[in-house]
Amino acid sequence: MHSVTPKHATALATAALLALAAPAFAAGSEDHDHSHAHDHAQQDEQQKQIYKGYFEDSQIAPRPLSDWEGDWQSVYPYLMDGSLAPVMEHKAEQGDKTAAEYRAYYEIGYETDVDRIEISGDQVTFHEGDTSVQGTYADDGYEVLTYKKGNRGVRFIFRKTEGDEAAPDYIQFSDHRIAPAKADHYHLYWGDDRAALLDEVTNWPTYYPASLTVDQIVTEMTAH
Repeated sequence: MHSVTPKHATALATAALLALAAPAFAAGSEDHDHSHAHDHAQQDEQQKQIYKGYFEDSQIAPRPLSDWEGDWQSVYPYLMDGSLAPVMEHKAEQGDKTAAEYRAYYEIGYETDVDRIEISGDQVTFHEGDTSVQGTYADDGYEVLTYKKGNRGVRFIFRKTEGDEAAPDYIQFSDHRIAPAKADHYHLYWGDDRAALLDEVTNWPTYYPASLTVDQIVTEMTAH
């Protein structure tokens, strides 16, 4: 009979322990991956609900003007020249109106003479063709609005502290987000009466990055 020396016994025992432990490590890794994927799925679903306007007050957080920093173009001209027809058709497939009815709805919603907006630091410049006005804006809080169908939206508000007289006293952003995050597009309300602007729910000029082509904007819009 061959005897096993203590040195060999230790090596065999270690190997046996590692063999037993290996499946446990693998299972642990699978559990972690599953949990990670589950967390992502929950976050994605939560973001979808927020985008649709369903959220808790506790989820809202103040946002800086830098969330909307950049050079932005109005989508109104694209609607009027027919470039957004695929978007209207897509909405008709998903919703309860015809493509023509959606176009009529968005003609009111998107309408604006301000075809470009530049936001840099606390400066906001409004362009109408070859003319522009500029103002310096400071945070003025936010307001939560409840719409007819029960969903809600958050307006993030900024007040003019100095600048051109023709620049609006207030601007209010709505972009389906309710906490700090860089905007990929937004609806903007502006005027000199803070409270009256909150009552405006039919006209919401909409802006996408000026760097995007109309085809890219169509792709972005049909993704929702």
